[in-house]
Amino acid sequence: MFSSDTLRRQREAWSADSRLRLQTIVWLRWIAVLGQLTAVLVVWLFLQFPMPVGYCLGFVALSAWVNVALSVKYPARHRFSVGTATALLAYDLLQLTVLLYLTGGLQNPFAMLLLAPVTVSAATLPAASTIMLGLIALAAAVLLIYFYWPLPWYYGMRYVMPLPYKIGVLAAVGAGIVFIAFYVWRLAREAELMSHALAATEQILAREQKLHALDGLAAAAAHELGTPLSTITLVTSELLRELKSTPHGEDLVLLRDQAARCREILQKLTRTPGEQDDWYARLTLRELVDEASQAYRCGPTVVTVEAGPDTLASGTGVLEPIVVRRPGLIYGLGNLIENAVDYAERGVAIDARWSQTTVSISIADDGPGFAPELIETLGEPYISTRRQNALKQQRSRAGGLGLGFFIAKTLLERSGAQISLENRQKPEHGAIVTVSWPRDSFERQDANATA
Repeated sequence: MFSSDTLRRQREAWSADSRLRLQTIVWLRWIAVLGQLTAVLVVWLFLQFPMPVGYCLGFVALSAWVNVALSVKYPARHRFSVGTATALLAYDLLQLTVLLYLTGGLQNPFAMLLLAPVTVSAATLPAASTIMLGLIALAAAVLLIYFYWPLPWYYGMRYVMPLPYKIGVLAAVGAGIVFIAFYVWRLAREAELMSHALAATEQILAREQKLHALDGLAAAAAHELGTPLSTITLVTSELLRELKSTPHGEDLVLLRDQAARCREILQKLTRTPGEQDDWYARLTLRELVDEASQAYRCGPTVVTVEAGPDTLASGTGVLEPIVVRRPGLIYGLGNLIENAVDYAERGVAIDARWSQTTVSISIADDGPGFAPELIETLGEPYISTRRQNALKQQRSRAGGLGLGFFIAKTLLERSGAQISLENRQKPEHGAIVTVSWPRDSFERQDANATA
């Protein structure tokens, strides 16, 4: 017996909206109606095979009227509930089964169209609906082996295929249903996960951009605070001349000193707008790494940063590259560093190098490393970057969404970076993530932003 909670959840699942819109199912059914009508007329008029044309046209017309009724009752963008969509696809299966029954059963070459409703369900409906429709299609195929009207054929001849052949067709239909339904379901699932992951990435990037804007507003506000602080200092100095010997003299001295201290704190930010923007908007490679890793240096894990030109660099390649401050770039690097810190046993080493042609940042930890079977799939949404025992720890800390590396990879690739993953060579252990850019692409971002 099912509990009341189980029945309630089942009712909610069947009443939930599916991804199947009225416009989609109506167009698919019109295509089916046109195909069925064409097949009937060709066999009856062109080939002149005897067949129950009246019954066939009647069931084709029934589907056409169902389409008309749905179009009148619902708007084109209406989304059916899971239960209604499943019922409509089940009707399509039964209508096709009746047409096959009237025209030779499983001997009819159009029997393979039993796969169509199941395929649509796999792409748009939950797995339970697809399984149910698949079972209906298989049951219909089994019945069509034994129950059917003769296949339309030449006058005076009855075309009957042997039973082993019909069983072979049944096996083909069953295999097609399982393979195509699973393949389409898998593609739909991956597309859905990718869509959710990209939406999460956009939200995080929007948040980082807001923080970037707030930083700029804070700097501008600090610039504007210079005038009222100067006024406070001037007024307290004037009052101090008259009230220095009074009980309020000490308070006025404290107020003047604190105003002076505020001016010193804001001195770096109180520059001209051009200098302000240039100071805030541009970073050297070392400053970029320092800012991305700053939040992770206060914990028990030792984070070391080294930066310098590559040993083969010469000429202008020795000069440190400069990049525009981009929230997505800083967040992406910070996410990789956070992942390394989470799984490191003792420390994380960050090494930034540059030459005439490339700019690279490698992040190495001494943790468990990447699972070899997952390295090829890392970067896809909802795929964790570490081994199963580490995955359990991550889920306990962050809910196990598996989006961290995907978001970091997406944001960094938008800046033109390439990301490579590897494990340290034994006897050492740990993971190494290397982010690299062509130097001209890395510096072109700065040129485009400051032009």
